[in-house]
Amino acid sequence: MKINKLYIAILLSGGIALQSCKDNSFLDVPSKERVEAEDSETVNTPEQFVNGVYGMFTDWDYAFSFLGITEMISDNADKGSSATDAGGDKLLLDNLTYTSTAGSFKSMWIRWYKSIGRATQAIEYTEKFGLTDETYKNRLIAEARFLRALNYFYLVRGWGDIPIQERDLIKREPVAEVYAYIEADIQFAIDNLPVKSAYAAKDLGRATKGAAQGLLSKVYLYQNKWQQAADMAKAVINSGGYSLETDYAKIWRLEGENGPESLFEWQARGSSIAHGIQQYSQVQAPRGGAVNLGWGFNIPSQNLLDAFNAEKDNIRRDATIIFRGETLYDGRLIDNGVENPMYNEKAYSSANGGAGDTDKNVRYLRLGEIYLILAESANELGNNSEALTALNTVRTRVKLPNVTTTDQAQLRQLIWKERRLELAFEHDRWFDLIRTKQAKAAMAANGKSFQEKMMLFPIPEDQRIQTPEMSQNTGW
Repeated sequence: MKINKLYIAILLSGGIALQSCKDNSFLDVPSKERVEAEDSETVNTPEQFVNGVYGMFTDWDYAFSFLGITEMISDNADKGSSATDAGGDKLLLDNLTYTSTAGSFKSMWIRWYKSIGRATQAIEYTEKFGLTDETYKNRLIAEARFLRALNYFYLVRGWGDIPIQERDLIKREPVAEVYAYIEADIQFAIDNLPVKSAYAAKDLGRATKGAAQGLLSKVYLYQNKWQQAADMAKAVINSGGYSLETDYAKIWRLEGENGPESLFEWQARGSSIAHGIQQYSQVQAPRGGAVNLGWGFNIPSQNLLDAFNAEKDNIRRDATIIFRGETLYDGRLIDNGVENPMYNEKAYSSANGGAGDTDKNVRYLRLGEIYLILAESANELGNNSEALTALNTVRTRVKLPNVTTTDQAQLRQLIWKERRLELAFEHDRWFDLIRTKQAKAAMAANGKSFQEKMMLFPIPEDQRIQTPEMSQNTGW
């Protein structure tokens, strides 16, 4: 008898990656260590289970496969590296010639579902552990539910109808049902998480009420729920807990980690260089030359550079792109011998250089994006005054002139352009192109042929082999 196996079930059958909180910091969580209950007499705390969910963001998948299906696939980036190094499936993703066997889809499908399984296990463990402090217990559950929602959000945007792991391992639920499940998880998080300022210093980086509100505004945006998206974005903006970093470039430097603009970051370091997102900076760092910091993948495209230059957006251009021959803010020279003319500066680590275990936090959600969510939602609701105020708040920071048009269609295009320039290399460009139905035209302008089937990723072929009952997305 054939035994159906769904990758998303891997974690449920045994163990979870855990580690005691070194120096009381939840940041030092290895992503691969497994503690099997039958092999250990240690009683792990609910907090350690929740820490293990955060630890999933430090895995190698986020340094390569993740880059492939969020940036290299889009008009923001090219594969980079050496012309002779295809990077597994990265050249196929860059050229839009990928198939259901592309390894990056499989890796992230597994990674996101394993993370969901780990979050669910943490929730169940916490519920049954016997904690007497209800506020603390609900906070831990809320953290896990926030993280579970975030992982489902990636999956539903990429694949559309997907299994909700806690209900069925094969049946693909409609997109609307998945979003309802995500919204319920985030609402619980909003109701039970503290604000950012209420956490002790050792807990900096945990999910917060503001992070949950920001994520929910983004979830609403992707469903065209304009009023709800606007309301939730304004809840974050008006909370008083966040402010725009005055220097855009500072956001991605060490001094900008967990700064006033940050709603949520994937933590890569504590008080000293520690376990980070494995090779995230190294994979994207300048390749060759005397500097020779890394592999040189995921490089800015000429298309992106042209977009910055057309807008005369020098501040964000220079904070996003490392140019060959440039001396960086920390004095490091990217000499003319490097292989590619441009690299991703938002991934650059000054302290670790090209070390494999990077110290770089990945900025997942920040106030700049919340203003743009408000701008887009308000415009769709016909409130051009509110839309312009939010949009121009973002533009003023980078010394660009105010947008003044009140024409809804024109303003919509300008807001979409602003999202691209503000959020370049923050791993949402492909999903934005799909959401706004710009993908075909945008990719044609970048010299690539977009096919209708690419509105959704293919279900990984290995998953279909294991569970042939699971339907494939149209065209794949």
